[in-house]
Amino acid sequence: MVTAVTSFGRSGLYDWLIQRVSAVVLAAYTLFMVAYLVLNPDLTYTQWQGLFDQLWMRIFSFVTLISIVAHAWIGLWSVLTDYLTSRMMGGKAVVLRVLAQVCLGVVAVTYTIWGIEILWGL
Repeated sequence: MVTAVTSFGRSGLYDWLIQRVSAVVLAAYTLFMVAYLVLNPDLTYTQWQGLFDQLWMRIFSFVTLISIVAHAWIGLWSVLTDYLTSRMMGGKAVVLRVLAQVCLGVVAVTYTIWGIEILWGL
């Protein structure tokens, strides 16, 4: 049995809620960006930079970045625990699952730090 320790949240309900909230944030960000690009067909670099110089846009982008990481972590954790089982692969499943989770964790942390550096110029 897989414990909640390897999960992003404290329980299945908590993970489900994070998935739904992060999906709403991702949808809102996508709709905003599509609308902005459609309404500004002759977009210049200066306009684009002006948009991301605003604090509310940086916060919106940061929340979206965190939502992507949380959404992906929970989704991939669910897939890994569903498909890399001991019944299918014996003792190798646990090793493969942990290795995959470590790799995904490293990628998630790397992308988060990189995104923060891009958004906030750190």
